[in-house]
Amino acid sequence: MAKVVLFSGGKESFYAALLEWPVDFFVILIYEFPRPSPHLLNLHAVVASAALTGKPAHVVKLTKGKELEETAAALRRLGADVIVAGDVYVEDHLKYMENLAREVGATLVEPLWGMDPEEVLLKEVESGIESLVVGVSENVPRRWLCRTIDKSSCQEFLEDSRRNNFDPIGEFGEYHTQVTKAPIIKGSLNYTCREWGVITGYSIAILEPCRGHSEK
Repeated sequence: MAKVVLFSGGKESFYAALLEWPVDFFVILIYEFPRPSPHLLNLHAVVASAALTGKPAHVVKLTKGKELEETAAALRRLGADVIVAGDVYVEDHLKYMENLAREVGATLVEPLWGMDPEEVLLKEVESGIESLVVGVSENVPRRWLCRTIDKSSCQEFLEDSRRNNFDPIGEFGEYHTQVTKAPIIKGSLNYTCREWGVITGYSIAILEPCRGHSEK
């Protein structure tokens, strides 16, 4: 049996994995969204960040309307008896995960659930997690696209979240991140970040490996 992390490459999924370490698998789910997902467009970085923890990553492409059953089937194939997720306070997300765990016959672990969002972000950076912003909505100042959230920039980011009234961890998709440094990553993830485009008001960035990038 296995402890499996539902993983996007973003900071909450990394922090949840860190709190529940060691784990056996990372599972990366690919959904069909009307708007291109920053995580899907940067799937290479998502997989690389998981691989550099020394744990295998399992990628599952889901069919629209069949997400729950296909995710459950994939987790059963992996022998998942513990599912780890990084939800914080959205009740619908938690209910979905509880349904998924029942379908799989596994125990759900949500180590971030009920925490204050600002506290989550502060604890993430205090733990050594650094993440590049790869997508921002219109509520998030566009200057954060391709910037790193870390110990040196966290307070500035929190001030912007209060000033512009967006969730500091992006629980409703206000922004997305790709972790480039974390205590469980062995090696380095160095990327050149450039804007890919703006879709329905959402700005998305693409990450490209640069000199010093390591996937060993």
